[in-house]
Amino acid sequence: MAKGRKPGPEPVSAGRRGAERRGRASEYIAAAYLLLKGYRILALRYRTRLGEVDIVAKKGDILAFVEVKARRHEQAGVDAVGYDSQRRIRAASDLWLAKHSEFAGFSQRYDILVVLPRRWPRHFPDAF
Repeated sequence: MAKGRKPGPEPVSAGRRGAERRGRASEYIAAAYLLLKGYRILALRYRTRLGEVDIVAKKGDILAFVEVKARRHEQAGVDAVGYDSQRRIRAASDLWLAKHSEFAGFSQRYDILVVLPRRWPRHFPDAF
């Protein structure tokens, strides 16, 4: 480290900023798609110290914790949600449920929604 320079976060590269913008846009596309399918969006980008849930949605008596992936192919999106990601999403969903006791009696599931270029998103309910 250079003398006199305070430690802090590294500068974010232009490529990383672009990926974050695409990810955020994909989450909004996914939320709009879920709304069209009759879901009510309860939370977008719910972040905790344990993990993040991209979308928390409700339809009937089901709560869906949705992981959104922007990929060129459906299978690549599904494959991108590995065991570690699933563990973090489950941990974040547990914290969300602890803060929203009004949904305690609801069934819950974990979905993956893949946003594809120039095509309708693909929803995989109960993916993990």
